[in-house]
Amino acid sequence: MDSTAGLIITAVLGVLLLLFLVMRTKLQAFIALLLVSIIIGLVVGMPLQDIISTIEKGMGGTLGFIAVIIGLGAMFGEMLRVSGGAERLALTLMDKFGEKNISWALGLTGFIVSIPVFFDVALVILAPILYSLQQRTKKSLLYFGIPLLAGLAVTHSFIPPTPGPISVASLLGADLGWVILFGFMAGIPAMIIAGPIFGKYIAKKIHVGVPEYMMEQIRETEYDRDLPSFKSVVGIITLPLALILLNTTASLVLAEDSQLQSILTFIGHPFVALTAAALLTFYVFGYKRGYKKEEIQQITTKALEPAGIIILVTGAGGVFGEMLITSGIGDILADLMKDVQMPLIIFAFITATIVRIAQGSATVSMITAAGLVSPLLDSFQVSEPMLGLLVIAIASGATVVSHVNDSGFWLVNRYFGLTETETLKSWTVMETLIGLVGFGVALVLSMFV
Repeated sequence: MDSTAGLIITAVLGVLLLLFLVMRTKLQAFIALLLVSIIIGLVVGMPLQDIISTIEKGMGGTLGFIAVIIGLGAMFGEMLRVSGGAERLALTLMDKFGEKNISWALGLTGFIVSIPVFFDVALVILAPILYSLQQRTKKSLLYFGIPLLAGLAVTHSFIPPTPGPISVASLLGADLGWVILFGFMAGIPAMIIAGPIFGKYIAKKIHVGVPEYMMEQIRETEYDRDLPSFKSVVGIITLPLALILLNTTASLVLAEDSQLQSILTFIGHPFVALTAAALLTFYVFGYKRGYKKEEIQQITTKALEPAGIIILVTGAGGVFGEMLITSGIGDILADLMKDVQMPLIIFAFITATIVRIAQGSATVSMITAAGLVSPLLDSFQVSEPMLGLLVIAIASGATVVSHVNDSGFWLVNRYFGLTETETLKSWTVMETLIGLVGFGVALVLSMFV
């Protein structure tokens, strides 16, 4: 690689990180990715019309898939939230596991709930249950909170249809079945180590009770409304995951031209799988529970508000990746990696980690890292399973070292009544454990695929 090319790459990445240091919100990150994409085109001397057409191609090619998936997933999750499905999961699992193993029940609750429900929404819903447990047992709030947070954080980062892994899979062209499979394989040990095990340790070091300003949120676990059944909640959450995995499995064991594979491929496509789950959610958790058609429409429309900006950021990530390909910088970066003999999976993890530390948002970090990795795929022989592992590596890097520029840091800080130092010792360490364990599993698996 000549010195000019090296200067171009350094300048482009430097501008991107500089923008991320001053731009905190997802909307600002969307602008930053678009701006850097335009700068790349201008720096390498692309015709102005080609810059515009590349932006259109990158945005359109990405959103053709991702907008549908994130939109359906958001409506699915909001209907589950409104119906009380998250509370039903938590209460039933705590009852099944018993008082002695309640931290394991909370970890599993977070792991399941965060599949359809956004991380911050799930924490707000379940926080009163944590408060009630703390008041009853007088143990540190972290004893209950860290396992729940670990479960929520793992699936938020590792398992579709949450926006981060969905977006990365789309940008890399990874099969969602492999992403789901590897997400579970990496996520379960990460949740166990960072959740119940670390939670028990840190609760002995930091004892916190329910914050005074949150006392009014404490409520008994006897609800004044009927909650949906445990089986219906688990069944509908796992339905799209099972269908997508079935699609991936069918492509491995059945002949390509068989009628059965065609059927399984159709019903296991993310569009169909999530549409089926969303419609079932509207019926089981909406219509059957007394919601009118207009109320269901209001609930699902509201769900699209937070999804909209994530869709835009993902589209901007597609533009960024497309611009790297069209400008030729992607090829230069691939040659550089071959010269230093850095495995692609390690590059993916390091890139996501750097952006995470600089920018804060896990989702934005994933999308940005995927935009840098996607142009390199043609230069390396990457199998379908390996693409899935790259998604997990990026998700792991985008999870570590959550600190003061991450909204999740302050959400936990407030809901648990922690000081900044205590939040760093608990939440930040927990997030870093999740990322390191997840990457370790992905790295080991990469040696066999």
